[in-house]
Amino acid sequence: MAYNTKLADRIREAIADIPHVEEKFMFGGVCFMLNGKMCIGVVQDEMMCRINPEVYEEALHKDGCREMVFTGKPMKGYVYVSEEGMKTKKEFDYWINLCVAFNSLAKASKKKR
Repeated sequence: MAYNTKLADRIREAIADIPHVEEKFMFGGVCFMLNGKMCIGVVQDEMMCRINPEVYEEALHKDGCREMVFTGKPMKGYVYVSEEGMKTKKEFDYWINLCVAFNSLAKASKKKR
């Protein structure tokens, strides 16, 4: 499944100066890991954002934002943002900053053996 490479490039540019970022291909798209933890991704034409669960409900009211449903259940703390929600640089930066800010509080997933 293809993903929006232009959106991935926008994200790369926005986080270029942040250390400890690596890219992994997952969910049929690309995920940007920060400090070994999932942070931001691109799935098809949407940005996948890992945000603080405390602001999750508020974020869902923003234009272009919807909950991320995985295996039939909503994943609290993860949202998808469509182009509608990041038309301007200010809107785009809002989502990037929300993801990066939460990363230091986020728990890393358990490593597979």
